[in-house]
Formats: sequence, structure tokens, C-alpha cells
Amino acid sequence: MTPTTTPFKDVTASLDDRSREVFRRIVESYLESGDPLGSRNLSRLLPMSLSPASVRNVMSDLEDLGLIYAPHVSAGRLPTQLGLRFFVDAFMQVGDLSAEERGSIERQIRPPGPDQPMENLLTEASLMLSGLSRGAGLVIAAKSDPVLKHVEFIRLEPTKALAVLVGEHNQIENRIIDLPAGITASQLTEAANFLNANLAGQTLVELRNQIEKLKQQVAGELDVLSQDLVERGLAVWSGGRDEEKPTRLIVRGRANLLEGLAGTDDIDRLRLLFDDLERKESLVEILNLAESGSGVRIFIGSENKLFSLSGSSLIVAPYRDGEDRIVGAVGVIGPTRLNYSRIVPMVDYTAQLMARLSRSGR
Repeated sequence: MTPTTTPFKDVTASLDDRSREVFRRIVESYLESGDPLGSRNLSRLLPMSLSPASVRNVMSDLEDLGLIYAPHVSAGRLPTQLGLRFFVDAFMQVGDLSAEERGSIERQIRPPGPDQPMENLLTEASLMLSGLSRGAGLVIAAKSDPVLKHVEFIRLEPTKALAVLVGEHNQIENRIIDLPAGITASQLTEAANFLNANLAGQTLVELRNQIEKLKQQVAGELDVLSQDLVERGLAVWSGGRDEEKPTRLIVRGRANLLEGLAGTDDIDRLRLLFDDLERKESLVEILNLAESGSGVRIFIGSENKLFSLSGSSLIVAPYRDGEDRIVGAVGVIGPTRLNYSRIVPMVDYTAQLMARLSRSGR
């Protein structure tokens, strides 16, 4: 797990054993029930003998440090966002998943079959994280660069054509290109046949790396108009799309976030979160958050601007392909009282599985 803030050295040094135990019990009670914990109930939970009055004194010191607060007069105490961060960084113990838990995750994230798109795998991972965390499961993946199976030109009008690219798993991508003046139907077919003969079995990225070589080959095998068409197609397919930051976001289990909402303000904050997730720039931002450190990252409430208004927490980890490039991220979104110690190893292991499948080419 990568720390998201500077260490709380001064805070840790100012807490004695009593204060640490009182603070830990308040946070654990909040994570379990969401309710404030009062001094009388807390005094019964502590391993040491401490009266309710003494507990209140310790609570007052913790409030002065900004770690807890009272939501209402005469109420118990809840951790602040700073307190939650301090708990995660200084107190939380993250264990490993059991063999049974690992097996359950592996059974739910199966590689898609030869004729199934990668989208199936992403959806399964998102559903699994949602089900196990009771939050919203999130998967971000770079748009796949499919292996080309077939190319075809379809004339739309005298000067326009639809270039159809079919991938190995029957993904279809269409681009409109300008036609050279005077090109015939047979020349459209000739240009498509040339591309199919030379491009089948390659990705668009691989295609970009050999454009100049293909241009030389075209000049020797095709007439001028067919050569012009091929070069126009290569130009359209080989560039101009990086600015779109092609990523896919799959979120499952949004209904889980509705559980326990108290009123209109909570629902409005959740709506803000959903609106944020629909924005394409949010995908890039989440991916950047995952890339900013190795391993699992924890962001609580307003620690990142994406979720600052909704007050949600994000646990996220990147995964890499066979060339060690970050190609996506998996995570869980939920309220600040997520079970962090349980979800962190779950997200971590899911990221490892996704990386393994990415490296195997699936």
C-alpha cells in the first residue's frame, strides 16, 4: 500500500497507549456500524480500566488533534477524514487473502473465450469487486488495439468511403475517408485486397511502425489511384487519435452506494459522484491516481478532487501488460467507512490477476 499523505509522526508521538486504544475503538466502531461511539459504551470495550469521565478527557484530546468530532451535542464521537487517514496509515493491518478467497476471485475472473471480447473480463472483475466489497466495483482499461482480420472500403458518395476494420474477435471500427477523384469500384477492391494481404494479423500499433515500408511496396504493386487510397487509409488509421485518451470505464454495483443514505444531501452527493464518473476526463484522472504510486492506493473523501464533493473513498491499484506498461486499474468506490483492511488485499490480488491476463495477451 502506498502512503497518500506525509506520515503522522507528531500525532503518533503525542498519543499514549490509552489514547491510541480509545481512538482505535472509535474508528473500528464507525467502520462497522457508522454510528458515533459514546464514552460510557467505549469504557466497557477498553482492555484497560477507564471511567467514562476519563474516556471523555481522552476524547477531548483527540478532538484537539483533529482526529475525531462530535456530530451532535452530547453525542458520541466519529473519526474525521484526517482521523481516518491517520488510522489507515498508522493502525490498519492489512492481511493476505485466504486460499479460499483467492480461489473465489479467480473463479469469477475467467479469461474470455477465443470469440469473446475483453469486455466480458472487465465486467466480471467489476461485478466481483462490487459483490465482495458492497461498494461499487470499478475497472478502467486502455482501449484494446485489436489484431486486424479484415479491411473493406464501402463507397458512400463519389468522394467519400467508409473504411471498415474488423478485429480478430469481431470488433468493428469504422472511419470515413476521402476518396481520390475518379477511383472505380474495382480499384476500391484492389486497395482493400492489398491491405488485407499485408495487414491481416497485425495491430494498428504494429501497422504504424511499418507505414513507410508499405508505402514503398504500394508504389511497386498498385496503380496511382489505388496507391493514393491505400495511403489515405494508412494516414487515417495510423494517427490523430491519441488525444482521445481511449479508455473504458466499467462500474458495477452503484446501487450498493445507496444503502444507508440518510437524506437528500447524501443522495445529491451520490449524484455528483455518478456525474463525475460519466466524464471522460475522470477516467484519465483515476488512472493517473493509480499510476502515481506502486501498489494499492487509498484516497479518502476530499483527498482527490474527483470525489471531493461526493465525499467518497477510492481504493485503486494499477495493472500492467507484458511490457510493464500500465494499461488499466481496478478499484472500489464507496463511503468513507469502507472496510479498508479487507478491501485492500482484494483489490491488490484482482490487479495481479488482470496483469497476468494482460501479459498472456487476453
